[in-house]
Amino acid sequence: MKRLLIAIFSGAIAFSALAQASPVGLWRNYDDKTGESKAEVRITDVAGVLSGKIEKRLLKNARAEDVCIECSDERKGKLILGLEIIRGAKKVEDREVWEGGKILDPENGRSYTLRMTPIEDGKKLEVRGSFGPFGRTQTWVRIN
Repeated sequence: MKRLLIAIFSGAIAFSALAQASPVGLWRNYDDKTGESKAEVRITDVAGVLSGKIEKRLLKNARAEDVCIECSDERKGKLILGLEIIRGAKKVEDREVWEGGKILDPENGRSYTLRMTPIEDGKKLEVRGSFGPFGRTQTWVRIN
């Protein structure tokens, strides 16, 4: 009986760790130039496809009424708060990587090819946006 309880407890801990090794959750990203907290982005999973919306803006000069002026699709003129910036990412089979989607930079209105990789047991997320051979990687920090 004792061994069974230990096995169940160990399995629960392992499952919890695996669940955290996913991009799903609330993340804080940072300004590349200043290092300041920029926004909180909530990533959700619907039928294996990830999307992410800006849930909170943290920059000092951010205003609730700011809209995506530079966006060229249906997001043009939409409030940045609540804006969907991640679309269509899916888990790569047999790897802890999500890609195949797009990430929008609301400051310039451009969408980039997306790759997300949880690191440090899911406490951080490497988010890479690229356009051809060019791109940049940010490290986001899990809030919950």
